[in-house]
Amino acid sequence: MGKEQTCDAVIDGVRTHGLAMLETDDVQFRGTPKLKVLLKDIKKVILDGEDLELRHKGGVVRFNLGAKQAAAWAKRILEPPGLLDKLGVNEGTRVTVAGGLDEDFVHSLELRGASVRRGRKGKDADVVLFGAETLADLEDVAGLAKLMHPAGGIWFVYPKGRKDLREADVMAAGRAAGWKDNKTCRVSETHTALRFVIPLADRPAKTSTPKAARSAGRSKAR
Repeated sequence: MGKEQTCDAVIDGVRTHGLAMLETDDVQFRGTPKLKVLLKDIKKVILDGEDLELRHKGGVVRFNLGAKQAAAWAKRILEPPGLLDKLGVNEGTRVTVAGGLDEDFVHSLELRGASVRRGRKGKDADVVLFGAETLADLEDVAGLAKLMHPAGGIWFVYPKGRKDLREADVMAAGRAAGWKDNKTCRVSETHTALRFVIPLADRPAKTSTPKAARSAGRSKAR
């Protein structure tokens, strides 16, 4: 769930109109014709005024995004954010780690300068990272909300490509707890993550974005 914009496009010489989407690992176009280009297959990025042209392994696509968005998409493609940036973790971010997660990964959060708590304790975390390896791990997720600032987010980190624990299972568990899923993120070759937030209507009155989360958006990756 990245950037998206309705725009005119030229796909291999065919003019069309539809929805262009810049996701974590690919660029997609929903229209006629449809298109999906993996970022790793893009050979050249050309910024031309209001247009962004992508020359890729399978051909050429040109999006008319407007000057500001074209520049932003070009930068995102040429300088993709790292994993911790995608998770919203920077210096000063308050992170609670619940469930089983790789210790080297948890250590990388500390090296970034985040304030890391382990286990189901504390409150007002900007980011909660919950590791789920089995369906049984999803049985008691509602209590995670008490660890988080109302304007924060809960990332479910789980294996990908397994039939016994699917994205649909993770999504159902989060929605059953009353949360809204709004972002996905590739964690590694074996794991992926899905983020949930508390819907605006269910947050306490006058809830503001936590200070650490705001500063995280402005901090540079180390």
